[in-house]
Amino acid sequence: MVQSSATAFAELKSPDAAVRRQAAEHFLKTPADTRTAAVALVMAVGDEDEQVREAAVGALESLEAPLEQDIPRLAKLLADSAKQADVAYWAATLLGRAKEAAAEAVPALAAALRDTWPMAVRQRAAWALGRMGPAARAAESELQAAAASDDPRLARLAAEALTAIARS
Repeated sequence: MVQSSATAFAELKSPDAAVRRQAAEHFLKTPADTRTAAVALVMAVGDEDEQVREAAVGALESLEAPLEQDIPRLAKLLADSAKQADVAYWAATLLGRAKEAAAEAVPALAAALRDTWPMAVRQRAAWALGRMGPAARAAESELQAAAASDDPRLARLAAEALTAIARS
């Protein structure tokens, strides 16, 4: 049984799916602790066990923004997760929730706009860049390309991000 957030954090990496499930559920039930486990929960979204994934997503849904110290790790997770769409999606989501504090993640988010990425990740990257406003200026060319996308949602999110960047 999970006794503390520190224990739950460690148990998210257990080889036993039941232990990982219980750990993810701990954070689902104690949202105040979720911020300290944001990176581990994003990784758990890619777990092989559906219940672990669902509990991790539930916990992340209530998280407003990650700790600033986790931004580099979230950017790396995004960059390294092209084949794990859910992990990339949630990394981009948390980076967007960090707003301009996640400016160092702009290159990873800009790269996620490319058409080799799943559409949901591309859309979320555009959204995240829009939340950063002028701090995302380095991604303007990628956003302009995304604004010309055949996907209406991606095009709209990219256009909104460009508008947010232009506001200084």
